[in-house]
Amino acid sequence: MNASSSATPPPMSWKYCGNQIKLWRIRAGVSREDLAAQAGYSYESVRSMEAGRRKPSFHLLQVADDMCDAKEILLAGAQFLKPEKYPHFAEEYMRYEAEAIVLHWFETLLIPGLLQTEDSARALLNANWPPLDDDTIEERVAARLARQELLKTQTKSFNFLIGEAALRNPLSTEAAHKGQLLHLLAVGEARHIVIQVVPGAGAHPGLNGPFILLDSAEHQRLAYEEGHAMGLLHSDPEKVALMSQRHAMILQRALNPEASAAFIAKLAEEL
Repeated sequence: MNASSSATPPPMSWKYCGNQIKLWRIRAGVSREDLAAQAGYSYESVRSMEAGRRKPSFHLLQVADDMCDAKEILLAGAQFLKPEKYPHFAEEYMRYEAEAIVLHWFETLLIPGLLQTEDSARALLNANWPPLDDDTIEERVAARLARQELLKTQTKSFNFLIGEAALRNPLSTEAAHKGQLLHLLAVGEARHIVIQVVPGAGAHPGLNGPFILLDSAEHQRLAYEEGHAMGLLHSDPEKVALMSQRHAMILQRALNPEASAAFIAKLAEEL
């Protein structure tokens, strides 16, 4: 949905490419120490890459391919080491998001991913723990912005409920936050996009966390929840009905679209 996590097992592509380096190295009679020295890496770094705990670098693939006379077979593995656009647990959700004709998104502390500016997306990904590498951050920023093309489809309906706390919290600079608020106002002008503010005072069901409801063209409703290192896509009617009821209760507390726009505009003016 929004933030991304790397607290998941390393991709199988890392393990496969790392193991290929190890097998070719052994076959060619090249020691790990020699490979590390030639590549300019520490012994432990090379061992971690060969074990798939760390992504094998393109540089290591180049050096190993040359030292082991692999005739670019090792280099061919580089195409499978490109950063993932999304955490693996969110991939199923992404497919349904692209196909949904109605989307209801509730967030408590963050601006929904489909509404984030590049500055907001980058700030969230830079704050990830454990840290993401630069290539992964760039890939995921680009992927998040590309998803926003969905908002241009006027035959779909997008409804966002955003907690007041998210609107008051600058993720980086005040200038970037003002840009984010103005972006919300601009996006919310479209007739098929509704943005509503959920005031922060008082207890309500939404304080338990964010979620998304998706309606398909086949009249099926799904519900999605995401945590630090997991995402759950629900199709069970009882579970989906419960989350739909929760959404209705949160909606009752929200400002109407016009009042929400005025609220957001006032926050932007204050920055």
